[in-house]
Amino acid sequence: MTKRPTIADLAREAGVSVATVNRVLKDRRLVREQTARRVCEAAHAIGYNAAGLMQQRAQRILPEYRLGFILRMPAEHFYQDFAREIKAAVSAAQSFRGIPVVEFAPSHRPGDLVELLEDMGARCHAIAMMAPDHPTVTAAVEEIKSNGTPVFSLLSDFAAGVREGYLGLNNRKVGRTAAWMFSKVATRPGKVAVLVAGHRFQGPELRETGFRSYFREKAPMFEVLDTRVNLDTRQTTYEATLDVIQCESELVGLYVTGGGTEGAIAALREEGEGRNLLAIVNEITPESRAALADDIITMAVATPLRLLCQELITLMARAIETGTAEAPWQTFFPFEIYLPENI
Repeated sequence: MTKRPTIADLAREAGVSVATVNRVLKDRRLVREQTARRVCEAAHAIGYNAAGLMQQRAQRILPEYRLGFILRMPAEHFYQDFAREIKAAVSAAQSFRGIPVVEFAPSHRPGDLVELLEDMGARCHAIAMMAPDHPTVTAAVEEIKSNGTPVFSLLSDFAAGVREGYLGLNNRKVGRTAAWMFSKVATRPGKVAVLVAGHRFQGPELRETGFRSYFREKAPMFEVLDTRVNLDTRQTTYEATLDVIQCESELVGLYVTGGGTEGAIAALREEGEGRNLLAIVNEITPESRAALADDIITMAVATPLRLLCQELITLMARAIETGTAEAPWQTFFPFEIYLPENI
């Protein structure tokens, strides 16, 4: 019969003294969090008989935080992936017990978002959300902050000077990178279409700004057409893409700065054959991955969701524990570039 591991075995495996193991077993609060965690991990590794009890005690001692998240469009693959990464990051937190509360906004209208935000503010310790940059949203964030609940902006910034912090890409750089790709890959000069979500989302707006500024500065032989609003929806993007393909004989390609990528891809598959059009889209999804493989689109710029969510959870916990920051900040993540040859 295999000998059961002893306290001495556990101490040796964890690299601590027997006395430290005893303190972890009896009153974990007397031991540093990092040390106690190492002992718990070692207990599981060697099959120590009290490993489960140690884990239960650890969970009881850790503080419990209810973290709120407001996303968009629950049917979209990108937001489904986002929700999964959020829940995984909360579950993996080791310094606290997290309860993720993930909601999807019923629309992008400020009133609907504010109602959801206020409801979540009454039951969560911290909130992270996607929203348009609108005075109504800013006022709601300011009210929630005054009650001690920090609010973080995700992917598209809003409520500057009020929200706790922004986490996402440097959207102006994303737009300039998309324009650079156009200028290098296009086989001829011509017209370029750009589609944005609306007039209140800073992320797509900054991408458009960077896109246009690059062409003005570096590639004036291309003409960027008047902006088309696609509301981030598949159908509207499909119709806008079909229209520009059919109406602009000198079209070189198009840039979808936000959502609705699936609609653009569908239109390109129907009407783009033989036109040699470039297309750059936002985020990697099963549809954009397939379109890259089929040479329907040229490039997809993606957010590193796992890295963003891990950092977000750390910063939300820190804000809960230390209070809201006096100077709101921005955290930019390196964006990922997908091409037909690296998917």
